[in-house]
Amino acid sequence: MMVRTSLLIFTFFITSFVRAQSLLNIAVKDRDGAALPAVNLVVKGTDKVLSADSNGIINYTGPVIPGSIFLLSHTGFKTIEWVIPQTGSSEVIEIFMDRDEDDLDEVIVNSTRNNGLIKNIPTRIEILSAEELDEKSTMKPGDIKMLLNESTGISTQQTSPVSSTADIRIQGLDGRYTQILKDGMPLYTGLSGGLSILQIAPLDLKQVEYIKGSASTLYGGGAIAGLINLVTKTPGPKPELNFLVNVNSAKGLDANSFYSQKGKKQGVTVFGSYNRNGAYDPAGIGFTAIPKTERVTLNPKLFFYINEKTTAWVGINTSFERRLGGDMIAVKGRADSLHQYFEQNKTSRISVQSSLSHRINTFSSFNIKNSAGVFSRDINVPGFSFTGRQVSSFSEFNYINKKTRSEWIMGLNEWTEKFMPRKNTLLSYELSTLGAFVQNTFKINNWFTAESGLRADKNFPASRGRPAGIFILPRINFLFRINNALTSRIGGGLGYKMPTPFIEDAEKTAFQNINSIDFAAIEAEQSYGLNADINYRKHFDEIKLSINQFFFYTRLNDPILLQSNLFFNASGFTDTKGSETNIKISKDELAFYLGYTYTDAQQHFAGNVTPQPLSARHRINADITYEIENRFRFGAEGYYTGSQLLSDETTGHSYIIFGLLVQKMWKRFSVFVNAENLTDRRQTRFGSIWSGTVAHPMFDDIYAPLDGAVVNAGVKIRLL
Repeated sequence: MMVRTSLLIFTFFITSFVRAQSLLNIAVKDRDGAALPAVNLVVKGTDKVLSADSNGIINYTGPVIPGSIFLLSHTGFKTIEWVIPQTGSSEVIEIFMDRDEDDLDEVIVNSTRNNGLIKNIPTRIEILSAEELDEKSTMKPGDIKMLLNESTGISTQQTSPVSSTADIRIQGLDGRYTQILKDGMPLYTGLSGGLSILQIAPLDLKQVEYIKGSASTLYGGGAIAGLINLVTKTPGPKPELNFLVNVNSAKGLDANSFYSQKGKKQGVTVFGSYNRNGAYDPAGIGFTAIPKTERVTLNPKLFFYINEKTTAWVGINTSFERRLGGDMIAVKGRADSLHQYFEQNKTSRISVQSSLSHRINTFSSFNIKNSAGVFSRDINVPGFSFTGRQVSSFSEFNYINKKTRSEWIMGLNEWTEKFMPRKNTLLSYELSTLGAFVQNTFKINNWFTAESGLRADKNFPASRGRPAGIFILPRINFLFRINNALTSRIGGGLGYKMPTPFIEDAEKTAFQNINSIDFAAIEAEQSYGLNADINYRKHFDEIKLSINQFFFYTRLNDPILLQSNLFFNASGFTDTKGSETNIKISKDELAFYLGYTYTDAQQHFAGNVTPQPLSARHRINADITYEIENRFRFGAEGYYTGSQLLSDETTGHSYIIFGLLVQKMWKRFSVFVNAENLTDRRQTRFGSIWSGTVAHPMFDDIYAPLDGAVVNAGVKIRLL
């Protein structure tokens, strides 16, 4: 009898255990029935975390106790609590999630490598969403220069008045201190810096992510001022085929297309564009404000959904451009002994990107990615030719261990860059960097999260002189959730930038007779930065209010300068400090935004303190939009840029510009008309921008627009 009773008890426990360890098949969908990939599932009260596969399926194996709670979260959707019901293991359970269009905190960030929600990340990250990108693409479909320039704390600095080459600046620091990434990989470095933001069209971008301040722990040398990560679209549950055709009053034409489709095991996206502009001189001064330009871009990308744990993709980026600016008569092919000045840029880019991601278990995953590319550039000016080819590569392995309260990211990467001149130049450059990094994010309690990181880099310059040594870069950030409406982030870190000849001052001279970097004589630039913000978000019935106040400070020691074609370390440092204020108010279809940037950038050289040239202390941007979703959009915007010191110690004028946008949407297409710089503010209205002779002009610093008022109109067509 005792044996029989024991056997029955044993059988009961075995049956209960097997039942408790049964399988739940969960299909997560939106309210339209479309599958939601990458949904995170957390078993409440445990560290168990699962993610939905590409078909929105979560296979849960573990204790299935009716009444237990699962938490499901996904970008753009409301987080839900789901109670485990009484169910068998063979049944597929469908869970539907509701969209939360207004919750920016639910945006997934790619720059941190963990695809985490922005609300949980102690690093301050700003997001330009797909909706905002759609609006910006109607204003300037050919490149992202305007998109970046209209953000607080970010500006573009034109380096050539006739070729329109430009660099991006964050918080008043030169463009070489900002990393521009595409899907987390550096493609726009070195020789391509002055043209990069002019050769990227926004139609295939899903979102743009900004990190302002040192981001060197994960991305290494160069991210002193910050980084900009361009995240491209991936195939969705439905095929997509879009076309955009645009013309403008400055003799421009843009024709862009994007296609995507997803199957069970493969997916594809293809972006192509043709951009052309005629030589344009609105001021009638005889020199191009916009050069004669022609560019073709083709970027195909293949995705592989190998199984529920493993995905991969490979993409090719190609771009070919001819850019000719200068004397209008010479540009039109009628040069003579007087009208002969020109600047010609011929560029080609071919690069390959690839990535493989694998989920090891419910807590951990790894990613392997690589990019390799060749960028060729020929610069021709009267009497001088600069030609060469830059070969660069980036490889990385990273491992992520993610639990409810703690997350680890660690990895190794290698970055190589080599410039090979072809003729008439003294300039050559080669550098490779090996780096290792580790970062931990720990949720101490519901209101406090700490993030700490450490990076070690070893640089190998292939030139005369000693090796550059090892750089150790710590970084720490804190997130405070004060209450449901109020949060704050505080952080800082170290950074560095290896010497490079591809700086703004060299770009301005078309690299004429620039000497190679001597690593025995030139030290790397090193920095430290601090930043803090406070963020308030509140809904008052139908009114939504968001206020963000950000403070920053960065000090850059021994900055590299160019003088008499030679590079040297300045005796002293540059520092920049200031604040950014962002206010957004919305009610129903109406939204208002106001941004203010205060930047105090100074040079402390040889005991003298002077303002950093070409850094406006005050900038204000404001816009108001009225939008009926998928039917109508109206926008008005205004921008104020304060006076700024120029390199010749004169002061540039302050100016205000305005713009208007009207767009009418139907199911398959939309039409738009956009007007930029309605006040026709041009630097040529403030005085001459050049001196010398027509044949040998000397140009001043460019701090204001040259193209003046420009009206563009176009059509967007969506066939799928």
